Amino acid sequence: MSLITVYIVLLFAIPSNVTIVGLGSLGRPAMLWGVGLFAFWTLSRLGWRGSPGGQRVTQPVRFAFIVYLVIVLVSFAAALLRGQPEDQVSPVISSIITVASWAGVVLVIIDGVRTMNEVGALLRRIAVGAALLAALALAQVITQDYLLDFWRSIPGFSVGFGGLAERNGQVRAAATATHPLEFVTTINAALSICVAAALSGGFRTRPSRAAMWWWWAATAWIAIVALTGLSRTAIIGFAVALLAMIPVVPRQHRVWVIAGSAAISVALVAAVPGLAGSTIRLFTGASEDGSTLSRTDALARLAEFMSPSPIIGVGPGVFLPRYYIFDNEWAVSAIQLGVLGVLAFAALVIAAAWSAAHARRSSGDPEVRIAGFALTVAVLNISLQFAFFDGLSFPIAAGLFFVLVGLCAAIRTAGATGETLPSAAVSPDRNLERSARSRFPPRAATDAASE
Repeated sequence: MSLITVYIVLLFAIPSNVTIVGLGSLGRPAMLWGVGLFAFWTLSRLGWRGSPGGQRVTQPVRFAFIVYLVIVLVSFAAALLRGQPEDQVSPVISSIITVASWAGVVLVIIDGVRTMNEVGALLRRIAVGAALLAALALAQVITQDYLLDFWRSIPGFSVGFGGLAERNGQVRAAATATHPLEFVTTINAALSICVAAALSGGFRTRPSRAAMWWWWAATAWIAIVALTGLSRTAIIGFAVALLAMIPVVPRQHRVWVIAGSAAISVALVAAVPGLAGSTIRLFTGASEDGSTLSRTDALARLAEFMSPSPIIGVGPGVFLPRYYIFDNEWAVSAIQLGVLGVLAFAALVIAAAWSAAHARRSSGDPEVRIAGFALTVAVLNISLQFAFFDGLSFPIAAGLFFVLVGLCAAIRTAGATGETLPSAAVSPDRNLERSARSRFPPRAATDAASE
């Protein structure tokens, strides 16, 4: 669990446009840590002999991810056999290393996170990270300053493209993300987790009232920033996360949640001049908006770009922005990995959502049930938002997606085993000792009881 925590910190805390000098796109710290996780998982599996007496839980996510990985490797091999221009070889190799990094994250979570305490701890850290990103973004909007330029003065790091953007005269913040779309996708994916944490007190058995209020405040904070993102993707992702979580909110609290959301919206309209008009124009003027027209025109040319290799695609990393910009991850995957790649990616999303939903249905633990529902919403929400930009090309959005996929599998394990104790809290020997004492009390205690 600590290894994944480090990955989440590196993913959120270090700007995604910051890389180690000399390594280019391969120099992102989170990506390098993911590669290390893959190496760690591989070495650990070579020496693994199974856990005697342990309950085996079938994992559709593992199978779906391996299928996806095989298709990526086949497409990669076919692309190199066809021959590539010199300037495209490096992006292709970089894309494969990136996939290996995602594999390390997913597989370490599946095999290393096995209890609800561990799942809950990682969900809390994701929610806290999203809240801190939202706070940074709000500070960027207020000051109209990127606030992260100090990274340029740190030896050994280089800073690429990224920072503040502007739309309809309003500043769009990105926090540590490369682009505002990547940022709003990240916080919207975490919004359902924040709501679940607020309902469960941070996925704890006996939450304090203060903790529950803190999580509600974090949820409201993320909602405020998402609504000021001036993006159709931000509003759609926010609406999906909020509406999907309403069924699990207790009936006596639903009115307060809906009223609070309405109050936040009214307060933002009053506090930010022009916000309401700019937001409305995003939808009413969509037919004349340049980004919308670009997306629809791109979809019309999808078959043309897929025609060279419709089954396995032209290869990962081959379709560069210089050819065309789709702003749609599903379309980009169709071109680079073909029909098989899109089907494998969709199967991965479905397997993850099904695993989390199954954990909710089959478990009697309220923490597993609320966390399973939140993970189902989160992974489906981020997959939906990938239809509005090429999400796997952006480090934070892609990294969070695969963390969520791994956690969907982990909560299936936690729900199936019914384990709620921290894995390191009590050693196996101590567990056996306690079990033996409960079944066979000490002789002195037995004699005293008989007397």
